[in-house]
Amino acid sequence: MADTDPSDGSGTDAGADDGSEGDGSTSDDLAWRTTGSEVEYTCPGFAVRRDDVILPDGTETDFHSVEDPPAVVILPFTPDGDVVVIEEWRQAVGRVNRGLPAGTADADDADLDAVARRELAEETGHEADSLRYLCAVEPANGLLDSVHHYYVARGCEPTAEPDLDFNESIRVEVTDYDDLLGAVLDGAVRDGRTILGVTRYELADRWR
Repeated sequence: MADTDPSDGSGTDAGADDGSEGDGSTSDDLAWRTTGSEVEYTCPGFAVRRDDVILPDGTETDFHSVEDPPAVVILPFTPDGDVVVIEEWRQAVGRVNRGLPAGTADADDADLDAVARRELAEETGHEADSLRYLCAVEPANGLLDSVHHYYVARGCEPTAEPDLDFNESIRVEVTDYDDLLGAVLDGAVRDGRTILGVTRYELADRWR
């Protein structure tokens, strides 16, 4: 099955009430009907939305979800086959997180390839010779509407200092790919985006 084309906008619209699945199929007997929707809280990065819904059995209730912009996750290889990774403080879990560079798309970003190149440069100071789309994933579609778009970048070399946001605390490292894979498999890496990106590449890309 081909991966979703990031340019078609699929998976990025929230609040659909027609029972549509991300793959275009429908399950009308399972669909909830949305009768109203309101954003109850906003902050930099996301918003919390409340939908008034009618369940298939006729029950009327509400449902809260998070509106989260699309994101890109990059698996960046150097010319020698090593991987550029970042260590970043994560306040939510109170520790340094080791993983792949990633970032969110702005509202006016139409080209996700360009977003991936931008986030790679901003977080690591590296630029890639080539970029290839890997897959699209809905990381937690029971809670939020975001779609994460994964890329494999080749020929990554440092060209500038990282250009970090004021609230980003990041250290850049270059590591052996097999060491990163081992850390993913033995649980030393707990970052979900990194685990998914490395295993997706390993199982469906590296060995095909």
